Amino acid sequence: MADRALQVMLPKALGLGIAALILGSAAMLGLRAESWALRPADWAAVRFTLLQAALSAVLSLGLAVPLARALFRRRFVGRGALIRLLAAPFVLPVVVAVLGIVTIFGRAGPINAVLETFHLPAVSIFGLQGVVLANVFFNLPLATRMLLHGWQAIPVERFRLAASLGMPPSAQLRHLELPMLRAQAPAIALVIFLICLASFAIALTLGGGPRASTIELAIYQALRFEFDLGRAALLALVQLLICAVGTLLASRLTLPPSFGAGLGRSLDLPAPHGWRRRGDALLILMVVLFLALPLLAVAAKGLPGLLALPLGVWPAALRSVSVALASALLVVLAALVLALAQARRASGWLELAAMLPLAASSLVLGTGLFLMLRPFVAPQALALPVTMLVNATLTLPYLYRLLLPEARALHSDYDRLASSLGLRGMARLRYLTLPRLARPLGYGAGLAAALSMGDLGVIALFAGNSGATLPLFVQQLMGAYRMDQAAAAALVLVGISYALFWVFDRIGHHYADT
Repeated sequence: MADRALQVMLPKALGLGIAALILGSAAMLGLRAESWALRPADWAAVRFTLLQAALSAVLSLGLAVPLARALFRRRFVGRGALIRLLAAPFVLPVVVAVLGIVTIFGRAGPINAVLETFHLPAVSIFGLQGVVLANVFFNLPLATRMLLHGWQAIPVERFRLAASLGMPPSAQLRHLELPMLRAQAPAIALVIFLICLASFAIALTLGGGPRASTIELAIYQALRFEFDLGRAALLALVQLLICAVGTLLASRLTLPPSFGAGLGRSLDLPAPHGWRRRGDALLILMVVLFLALPLLAVAAKGLPGLLALPLGVWPAALRSVSVALASALLVVLAALVLALAQARRASGWLELAAMLPLAASSLVLGTGLFLMLRPFVAPQALALPVTMLVNATLTLPYLYRLLLPEARALHSDYDRLASSLGLRGMARLRYLTLPRLARPLGYGAGLAAALSMGDLGVIALFAGNSGATLPLFVQQLMGAYRMDQAAAAALVLVGISYALFWVFDRIGHHYADT
């Protein structure tokens, strides 16, 4: 009885707490509002935001489907390392990654040099095309990993049965793979769409002027340059409304898979040869080049300065790692509770609460919390705890969406068996839930830790001169025009971020395979 009450009350308390944090921050800004009418420039920002987010989601998902399918059915040397490296763009600090993208695709980059050799017009990295390119760079790997989890969740016995029945690849696609895509693709597209709505650093760097201004950038301008809290609150509420409508729509379109339970085996499957094999290889190679070249450019800029790092790098790195680990622990616990609760009984408001943080940003949440706390305590005293809380809140939707499909499959396939065996409480968590969800839990924990390592929004508002995290320290070096040291410190940041992701992801795969 106590376990049942805890299963009911804890998810509700978490959902209410998340909603209170998001909506309370927006309400705090809204108290300063003087006008509730959008300006023409605000409407332009809304239109551009929706356009770039929609294009980015369609392109990211459209490329991720064949890429994830190719990675699922092909076995080659370095495949596991490549799958883990797919997370590198998404966990990169945005400013660092944009630097690499500009280096490769910018006016003086190698891509335009090749075009000039063939007397073709140069490609501009600024404006709509630049924003969409950067969004695809960040979100294509995320969509690929999410879809790859979906393919791996299809019981291998179904593919074996299809092969024994002589089904061609087209029939397997229709009867096995398309149902999985129908269940997961709308939600993945929504997650990418909502991520792109808040692409603040990308729009700030690559937007190219007022015609390429997003809602997030307009909020920043209202807070930083105009100090118009009312306008910032109005734009934040518009963003919240767009995301809430999108979340509800996606929940209507998403269907749970119905493959049934398998034996949990991981076996090599026969893959089609001929032109399909060559096509898979070409696609994987092109995506690897697209993702690797900017990363190599970042490394080339940062390596020369590693021997002359300023002393403040390591204390800042220690603060960042502490915040990242605390954020990862907090968000994993919250996402697991919410996903298991949603799998047991569908609740529209609980799913909306879990996805609601995508409607906000670290800038909006940080400003609201700053205004709430400033009358009672010095903001610098709470810089690291507030950063941890906001980072955990903002990464919750990613982990929740990763866990929900497999939590639903776990509930439908094993709930009756576990109940008949009397398996409940901590025993059920240890012997059933955690082993079956180990892979997405490890991936999600690594993702949360890496994203927290690279966050700059909240700490910039709260931290004093001696409390900087590593991203803020990099930004301070750039502001002082110490670009070589900034590039080297950025490379340290990238290395730690990816190391945290790799460790957690590897732990998840280890426990899933044992």
